[in-house]
Amino acid sequence: MSQKLLREYYALCDGGICQDLLTEEEKRYVSDGGMILSGIMQMTETQNGNGRVYQHKTMQREVQNYKKLVKENRALGELDHPDDSVINLRNASHMVTEIWMEGKNVMGKIKVLETPSGKILKELVNGGVTVGVSSRGMGSVTEEKGQTIVEDDFQLICFDMVSEPSTPGAFMMQEAKKYTNEVFTKADRINRLLNEVLHEEE
Repeated sequence: MSQKLLREYYALCDGGICQDLLTEEEKRYVSDGGMILSGIMQMTETQNGNGRVYQHKTMQREVQNYKKLVKENRALGELDHPDDSVINLRNASHMVTEIWMEGKNVMGKIKVLETPSGKILKELVNGGVTVGVSSRGMGSVTEEKGQTIVEDDFQLICFDMVSEPSTPGAFMMQEAKKYTNEVFTKADRINRLLNEVLHEEE
């Protein structure tokens, strides 16, 4: 079964800033001119606007894997949705600083960077533009009872900032192995395997 690049869209709450999710230190950072966006980044066990359903167990595993990138300050994302499985540093606009599961929701905090794309994102939010967060990942899908189920081989790549109210269509990747080697380092792949073994033992 071929893997596709899967992309989803979620609007961030209150124009992108949920003060009740910020620590006192983060609030001070924001008051000094910085910007942190927060809210729901992905949902599970619920059919989204694209008709896809992400299994809770699969997303829980991917969030755990993604936390390694967050810890190492490598959880970058781009402004707008590129048709690529690789994160282009020249277009990076933000960095995910925290991610966690809250029921069926994937919650997160995003720090807007002082990069060209980050400055554009910051001005858009300050101008009152409602921005959304959109996940990018690779995985297979199957049709079941009128729903498109994202299979267990799903791998989360990143979260991008977008404005469109719906996600562009997924496209076929030529070679899944090429994608894996480009996005994840050898250490990342070892970490994923260890997490899978630990998850099976629970």
